[in-house]
Order: sequence, then structure tokens, then C-alpha cells
Amino acid sequence: MVNIQLYNDCTSENTIIPNQFIDFFMPEANGEFVKVYLYLLRCMHSHAYNCTISAIADKFNNTEMDVIRALRYWQKVGLLSLEEDSDNQICGIRFLPIPTEQPAPAACDNSAQAVQVLQSSTLAATQQSFPAATSYKAPAKRSYTADEILNFRKDPAVSELFFVVETYIKHPLSEDEMNTVLFWYEELHFSSELIVYLLEYCISKEHSSIRYMNKIALSWHSKDIQTVEQAKQDAAIHSKAYYGIMKALGITGRNLVDSETSFIRKWTKEYAFDLSLIQEACSRTITAIHQPSFEYTDSILTSWHKNHVHTLEDVRNLDAAYSKNKKITVNTASSSSKKKNSFNNFNARDYDYDHLEEMLLSSTVH
Repeated sequence: MVNIQLYNDCTSENTIIPNQFIDFFMPEANGEFVKVYLYLLRCMHSHAYNCTISAIADKFNNTEMDVIRALRYWQKVGLLSLEEDSDNQICGIRFLPIPTEQPAPAACDNSAQAVQVLQSSTLAATQQSFPAATSYKAPAKRSYTADEILNFRKDPAVSELFFVVETYIKHPLSEDEMNTVLFWYEELHFSSELIVYLLEYCISKEHSSIRYMNKIALSWHSKDIQTVEQAKQDAAIHSKAYYGIMKALGITGRNLVDSETSFIRKWTKEYAFDLSLIQEACSRTITAIHQPSFEYTDSILTSWHKNHVHTLEDVRNLDAAYSKNKKITVNTASSSSKKKNSFNNFNARDYDYDHLEEMLLSSTVH
């Protein structure tokens, strides 16, 4: 792992957050990006002049790609300058002076801001339509006393489990880490085999932090995963959908954040859509707004779910119904206009315009 040298072009000697950062840059930034920037400031002003992407990721239970994405963002808006080695790995970060006046809109990605406006308009509705994200309540994690831990160590199964965990993470367990392992074993009721697979799974993802492992453990518990086979099936489904959807939306160079993976769980679990259907919605998202947006894709898939769409053939039928109803609406409006300027004894057709409007709004516009 490459050590990153930090350079300081700022004049402050303490970890002080300038008002200009709070006023001009923080409101538009992703919260995880803000955490990374503030943590780097803390490292700089505490004279910790080198760090690693992995260490920052572990600090906030993020992936390394999430951290790199944050650094690229701050580089784009002009607060950081990044240095890269011959292998294109970030090896230096230079803090740039923060402007004393609000930067021009051109300093930011206007198209991304447009999508952000769209996302904010639909975020409340999509969160309400996905209660699973808030319905799960994790068991309370307790702190065991030294005597209790000693008694647990007398149990051969627990003693061996501690040894295995220490072997995987390559250091003796701290008291808090032992409490976490016991939390998996006692409160989540994970078997020793499942805990070992949890270790293997996280290590394979280059995460040896117990805090990160606990995050995965809670995710499994929320899905009622209690066996290694269930965990493997979940990983396989997640991996296929995860990368298939990223490809369909044109997302590269980063991993998905929790809010985005929550949408994937909603589409695959709650709606039970297959990957081809989700990818079609992703394709329509890019065609419509030219940017990846999970919220926009969710609006399409939620519409299809409400209209009992299960296959791509159902989508084509829904599109055809929408086109037909749109044509009827246009023809009826034209006919009504003509009748205002002519005398005739024919009765106009009585269409249910409320129903047509509802179908129009619930369908996807090309």
C-alpha cells in the first residue's frame, strides 16, 4: 500500500474549518466526501504527514474506491491537488487555499448538479417507499467484563474462535474486538463456521477491520442469514446485480455507497425484478437524463412494479398502451377543437381523462 505524502499550502496551524468551506463547498458535497476532507485536515494539522487510502477507508468503514472518489471530487472543485506515481496510484495530496469568495458555477459539474436537483425532488418519496432500510433494528451490543471474557475463553469453541480471528486479522484482539466477536456469537447467533466465512469474505475484499466486518455481519443478520450457504448465495446474487447495474449506468472507478446498494436490494428483493429488467430501467435513465441516477431509475422501476410489470415483454406492452392512449388523447383534443367551430348532431366520445392522465404519469416517457 502506497504511503501518501501530504503537503500544506494553508497557513493555519490548528484544525480550523474556514467559513468559506462551510458556506461554499460543504452544502454541495456528499457527506462522505466531507468526512474525508475533514479527516485529511486533521491529519495535516496534527503533523501526520503520511497516510494510506486503506487507513482512511477503515476509519470510516468505507471502501478504498469511495475514498479515491472523494479525493477526486475535492480535486475537481479546486481544494486539493493530487500527485500520482507511475502506477497511477495517489502518492501526494496538496491542500490548496480556499477561495474567499463563492466560486463561479463553472467550477463544479453543472450536469451533476442538475441530477442532484432531480434526486432531491424524489428522495423523500423513494425513502418512504422502501421502509426496509429503517425497519431493521440491530440487537444491542453489550460490553463484557474481564471476568466474563475469561469465562468465555474457558469454552474451547470460543477460545478457538478468538484464535482464528486473531490469525486472520494478524494481531491480538483488543477488548472491544473481543466484545464484537462475542456479539456475533452470542447476540446474532452466528455459528463459528459463519464467523470464519465472514472473516474470509471481508479479507477477500481487502478489509481486515473488525468494524467493517461488524457492518457486514449486521447486514447478514438483517437478511436472516444464518448459514455459510446462505451467505454465499447472497454474495453471488449481490455481486451479479451489483456489477451489472453499475455497467448499465456507466459507473466506473468507484464502489457503490450504502444508499445505492439499498436501492439494489429493493429492486431485487422487494420487487423481485430480474437483472435484465433493472438494466432496461438503467438504460432509460441514461437516455433521459444522460447521467447515472439511482433515484431516477427507482422511479421507473416503482412505476413498473405498480403496473405489475414482470418481464421485458410487459414493458413493451406498457409502452404500447402508453403510445395508444397518448394518440387517443391528442386525437380527441383535436376533434374537440374542430367541434367548437362547426355544427353537428354527433355526440362526442366520453373518455375518462383522469384515468388516461394517471396512466400517462405512471408510464416511462422515452
